[in-house]
This record gives sequence, C-alpha cells and structure tokens, in this order.
Amino acid sequence: MDKDNTSPKAKGGVARAKALTQNQRTEIARKAASSRWDESIPEANYEGVLKIAGLEIPCAVIEIEGVVHRLIVQREVVNLLTGNKKGGLGRYLEPSNLQPYVPEKFRGKELEDAVILLKIKGRKSFCYEGEDIVDLCKMYLDARKAGNVLLPTQIHLADRAEILVTSLAKTGITGLIDEATGYQNVRAKDALQAYLDRVIRKELAAWVKRFPDNFFQEIYRLKGWIWNGTSRHPSVVGNYIINIVYERLGPGILDELERLNPKTPKGYRPVKHHQWLTEDVGHPALAQHLYAVTGLMRIATNWSEFNNMLDRAYPKRKQQLSLFL
Repeated sequence: MDKDNTSPKAKGGVARAKALTQNQRTEIARKAASSRWDESIPEANYEGVLKIAGLEIPCAVIEIEGVVHRLIVQREVVNLLTGNKKGGLGRYLEPSNLQPYVPEKFRGKELEDAVILLKIKGRKSFCYEGEDIVDLCKMYLDARKAGNVLLPTQIHLADRAEILVTSLAKTGITGLIDEATGYQNVRAKDALQAYLDRVIRKELAAWVKRFPDNFFQEIYRLKGWIWNGTSRHPSVVGNYIINIVYERLGPGILDELERLNPKTPKGYRPVKHHQWLTEDVGHPALAQHLYAVTGLMRIATNWSEFNNMLDRAYPKRKQQLSLFL
C-alpha cells in the first residue's frame, strides 16, 4: 500500500473538523468571509474542476484555523441546483413557503455571511461549502415531503434536488468502497468524477424527458375522468399534448418535430417528440412550459376555462425557430 504522505497538520485539521458542530464550522467560515475585501485574501491549498452534468465547476480545498473546507465557486452552485445561471441563490431562499425548510446556515442571514472568499488560480472567488449543496437540496425535499408546500414553479427544483442527492450518495458509497479496498490508489484520478457525471446525466435525462404525473392528473380532473395513476392514456390525450405543449412551446417547433419524427404507416412515431429537443435549450424550455401550464390547470375549474387562459397566456406560434431542436 502506498505511504500516507498526509502531513500531521492536515490530519489534525480533518480530526478537528469532524469534532466541530455545523454552527461552529459556519462561524469559522463567516470569520473567513469577513476579510473578503482584505488584500490578504488566502489562496486555495488545492484547486480543481468538478465536471457534473456537463458543467465545469471550479472547486478548492483550504485549511482555515485548523479546519479543512471543501469549497465550490458560488456562481455555478445556482446553475447546478436549478439548471439556470440567471439570478443569485437569494431568490431561491426568499419564498415564504420555504422559510421553515431553509438551512440554518442561511436562515435570517445575509448570503455574504455564508460564503468564504479565497483566491483560485489567482482570482478572487466567493465559495460555498460543498455540503451546502446537500443542505439546499434537502430544503426542497423536506418541503415536498411536507405536502402541499411547493409552488408549481418549485416542483421541478425538488425533482432536480432528488437527482443530485441520489447521485452524490451513489458516488459516496463508490468512494468509500474504493477507500476501504485500496482501489482509490490505483484508479484514474478522474474516475470517480466521471462516474458522478455519468450518473447525474442519466438521471437528469430520464427526468427531463418525462411529463410529470400532475400534468396528466390535472387533465383528468378538468375532463371529469377518473385518475388511477396509469401511464396509458386515452388516445385523445396525445392531441391535447400537441395543443397544450408543442403548438405553444416555440415558433414552428411542432412543424419541425413532425418533419423529424413522422408517423409510421401504422400510425406510430419512432420516438416521443420530446426526444428530439436539445438538452441545453429544448428540455429546460419544455420543463418550464409544463409546470407553467400545469399551474394554469390547477386554478381552472373546467376544461373550457383552462383553454381560455391557455390561449391568453401562451398563444399558438407559427414562425420557424430551430433553436429548441
């Protein structure tokens, strides 16, 4: 077995980190953040790039006052959690319905108090603890578990959070087995990262390509049908999907999908229309549209009322645009 070259100081830092409570660790991080405008910003002891779900996320490890911090640059944290780079983390912590579930570290505090400032590759970077991602995911999962808490626009965030937590757990057990068996000393440096990326990509693809059950439940409710959780729907539901989704998703989208994915002589399509949508634009646009129209369904009292609201909110589009495909 390879010789353990970890310094006594680093070993001591790890031991102390395990002994500290979350509040104590947060306070240490806060003190480090208080020097953000100081010229003596500390430099990371170790630097790297996480590659998760097609994203390249700068990360670093630094020891501060004997405590080892594993950090992720904040500008990519929101994108990882939500799939949207626009806006900061604050907008996702502000909704009143989530307040009982906001992690203690972020509750009633300025976000700047929860970050650590350090230099990565010579550039000043605001960072969150790697564990913060798990806690933020747990916020959405706890709210979903409570029932009737999440807004329609937040449901997909809980779905994404579940994928991240599950994937990280799978990677964690893989790493523990590698460590216990000594395989970590012979595996490729990026093997575990590649495994994580593959797992998350697979899970996200399965999620983003699936129409959520509540979309169909609302159709059944408005039509006065009995919902039994089936995945097989009356054939007319396919026509409803064309009308509600693809004719309104973007200019000319349906025409292009019909060209790319025509029906066979027996009347079936080789694949689902949504499998032709692009991963970076089409799938997020589909998810956003589905949750938006499902929200309209929820406030409608009958099918006619829903269609009237749908026509006003999302009129059908005829112009050609291939960005989604």
